[in-house]
Amino acid sequence: RYQIKHGAKVIKTCATAGVLSFEGPVGAQQYSEEELLALVTEAHRHGLKVAAHAHGNDGIKAAVRAGVDSIEHGSELDDEAIALMKQHGTYLVPTDYLTEAIDMAILPAQIRKKAETVLPLAQTSHAKPIAAGVKIAYGTDSGVYPHGLNAREFETLGHRGMKPLDAIRSATLNASDLIGVTDGGTIAPGKLADLIAVPGNPLTDVTVLQRVEFVMKGGAVVKAP
Repeated sequence: RYQIKHGAKVIKTCATAGVLSFEGPVGAQQYSEEELLALVTEAHRHGLKVAAHAHGNDGIKAAVRAGVDSIEHGSELDDEAIALMKQHGTYLVPTDYLTEAIDMAILPAQIRKKAETVLPLAQTSHAKPIAAGVKIAYGTDSGVYPHGLNAREFETLGHRGMKPLDAIRSATLNASDLIGVTDGGTIAPGKLADLIAVPGNPLTDVTVLQRVEFVMKGGAVVKAP
């Protein structure tokens, strides 16, 4: 309620512990299912979507049952969690490139140990919901690695079995649907003219999305070759 009062447009909660914190188990559930349900009910009452940071299965399942709109990371998804996400229409935001990009050498020993355990699990875990048809929305967690490398997530999603067109849709159509954006995400009359152009066909080489040559924002050209 406080966040909504002060202008939040999306609510994010931590259903489990994290990798880059000093607490112990990375997957430890941090809210009861009743607390998560209260949080989601209040946010949805005000028309806001809810994203849940979650690594471990108990927290993921509790958050999905409570009705969150997305699971961020989803590092240890088992078959039951995947089935629940499909049943509830819950999005997964894999943030998968960070599993390859984090510089382990600069992490404190306690955090590095967690990262070396969890991040390889995430790489395996993310292939399963993609194959199962769980809804995927693009997200990067940039800040964990430098901004400007965000588009590398497309290639990494391909490594987990996602076709280039589906990866592009995850960043446009699906991401807009997830956060409730109705004036973007597709190229159509009446939508925002927010467009990019790249030097090649991303359906045959998705890495060209890392080389943006043209940007239009709201119909105005802000970058051109």
